[in-house]
Formats: sequence, structure tokens, C-alpha cells
Amino acid sequence: MNTYRAAQVATANGPFEIVDREVLRPGPGHVRIAVEACGICHSDDFFVSAGMPGVRFPLVPGHEVAGRIEELGERAEDSNWTVGDRVAVGWFGGSCGHCTPCRQGDFVVCDNLEIPGWAYDGGFAEEMIAPIDALARIPEALTATDAGPMACAGVTTYNGLRRSSARPGDLVAVLGIGGLGHLGVQYAVAMGFETVAIARGAEKAEFAKQLGAHHYIDSTGATPVAEALLSLGGAKAVLATAGSSDAIAATADGMTHRGELVVIGASPDPLGISPFQLIQRGRIVRGHPSGTAQDVQDAMAFSALHAIRPMVETVPLSEADRAYQKMLSGAARFRMVLTTG
Repeated sequence: MNTYRAAQVATANGPFEIVDREVLRPGPGHVRIAVEACGICHSDDFFVSAGMPGVRFPLVPGHEVAGRIEELGERAEDSNWTVGDRVAVGWFGGSCGHCTPCRQGDFVVCDNLEIPGWAYDGGFAEEMIAPIDALARIPEALTATDAGPMACAGVTTYNGLRRSSARPGDLVAVLGIGGLGHLGVQYAVAMGFETVAIARGAEKAEFAKQLGAHHYIDSTGATPVAEALLSLGGAKAVLATAGSSDAIAATADGMTHRGELVVIGASPDPLGISPFQLIQRGRIVRGHPSGTAQDVQDAMAFSALHAIRPMVETVPLSEADRAYQKMLSGAARFRMVLTTG
């Protein structure tokens, strides 16, 4: 019997253990992937903690996957994919194709969206099986450890900006310069926005400059964030990557008329924004999900073209528990990535 190693949790919030699993053949419309790298995303905790409905244990999480196709299932053989192709699989792990959002072509908000590590075993493993509509082609310029985080963190920030109302030359603010925000700043600069980085502490100003930001606002400084943004002319769009509702709400009055607040930082707390703040200036607050496999592919192509890379710390699969705990504690500055090599 052929086996592969996987990092799984047996119970909610349990420790990761390395187990041997039987290699299975992919079903119709699916492929088997030899995983080379998988990013550890903070949203993996939704599943590990059983915070999402229908989570089943033992659980193998992971939705920032990069690897190579190892085997094609039936019908996958008639697709454009071949054995050996380099592919990424992200938060978008497949759609049903028949719900109303899918029939409208809005697959990423599918009523029955499949997320790796929830709908099926994810990428904290040497092998995984995924549907072909979840596959994004990795450009040769990106390594597996670069590509994995692009499948969630990368595409979310990239899509959030390119689908905003901002246009080249507009003032755009990125709230938070951590795992999501450090990519968001790089994308904003490459898209031609006058880019403002917002974070806690004056000491982060130099890092924001290294990322390419034209301005830096210390959210702990004497000047309120909204006032600081208005002094620069007001933000046409704010990409809120920080998982703090208070920090997100503090940017609202710093937007220009018809400004757009794009929320991608997850928090269970309500936003303290009043209808008056929105109505008077015609402002918009929009939640933004990740992106389809094609969006992931677009994000990777854009990243390759503009030399944008995630900042990562690589850890072998055998140390998945240590790496996960480091991410969860906040000690990981950017992206933790598991490798199988």
C-alpha cells in the first residue's frame, strides 16, 4: 500500500500529529497533487477550532497549496491539465456550478463553496486531491513557497485592490502591514496608486518605505488615522487587512467622497461605523472574499511581472504543530509555510 504523510488534528483545537495515509486515486474531474509547499493562514483556525459548521475530524487543513499534478482522474484527462503541471489551490477549492451565484458567474461566493481543509483534506500533507476548477497554473518565476501564500493572502489583497473603485494616481491606504498587508502595499504601488501604509508604531515606517509606500501613518500616534488621511487629500479606497474592527472603523472618516472601505481582515466584532458617516459622503463599505482559481492565476502572473513576493518562514511538514502555534500566537511576522521536500 502506497502511503503519504499528513499533519492532522484529531479533535477541535488538538495538536497536530504526523500520520501515514493511503494514497487514493482522484475521482472524476479531480487530480491528485504532490504538495511541495502549503502556507499556514490564520483562517485555518476557523476549521481547527471547529468554528465553521460541518467540520469533521480528523482534519487536515491547508488552503495555500503549491505542488505538481501527479495523477488525473476521469474527465480531468480531457481538460487542459497534464501530469507534471505546477498548480496552486487556494481558499477557492471548487464550486457547485448550479446555485444562483454560480449561475451568475460569481463562483467565489458559491452557496456550496468547497474550501480545502473543510470540504476535503487540505495541503498540510505530501499529497492532496482537488477538483480541476480549483487549479491555478503557477508561473515559472515563482517558487512553490512563493506561490502557496499567493493562493489566499496574495489573491485576496490583489483582487481587493483591482476591484476597488480606485484608479491609478488615487490615494489608497492599506491598513496593516503583516501577513496580508505587506503584500497589499506592494500591489497598491505596482498598480499605480499613491500608497499609504497604516500600522501600529513609528518603528514600522522604515519597513513601509521598503515595501514602496509613499506615506506612513502610525495609528498609535497623536494624530487620529482619519485626520492623517484627510491631510493627504483623503483615501479613495482603504484596504483593511488588520483583523481589528476598531482599527478598521477608525479609517472611515479618512476616505474621500465616494470612498470605498474594502474589508478583508476577519474579526467577529461589529464595525463601529454609523450610517451618517456613510450617507453624508456617499461612502461604501464592502466585504471582499478571496478569488477564483483564475483570480489566483492572475495574482501570481502580476506578482511575477512586478517582482512581488510574500515574506515567508519555511518549516518542514514534520514541525506543523510548532509552525501553526507560532502563527496563532502572532509571533510569525508574515507567512509560515510548510514544505515537504
